[in-house]
Amino acid sequence: MSLLIGAALLAVGYGAGLLTRRRPTPPPPAPPPTCGCGHPLSQHDTETNTCYAELRRDTYDKRGRWSGHAWVPCTCRQYVGPRPIDEVFLPRLLPPAAE
Repeated sequence: MSLLIGAALLAVGYGAGLLTRRRPTPPPPAPPPTCGCGHPLSQHDTETNTCYAELRRDTYDKRGRWSGHAWVPCTCRQYVGPRPIDEVFLPRLLPPAAE
């Protein structure tokens, strides 16, 4: 009799596990590597450490009223985000060839 009760409990547990199992969710996509200014490595010059991107700023007239937007250069001085793996293990030995 106890074997039947144990088998019934095992079957009920197995059935409950099949019905209430969790589906694996895919991990969220990795955020793109960006600098502290919010721009990716492609917007930064690796030789001069300057940022090529432009930022949209609000402009105001003499009376302090909003008058639109102006595009100003980014004030980022150096890319501080994650470096590509090839630059970590193999630094550049030669300058790029100019054509």
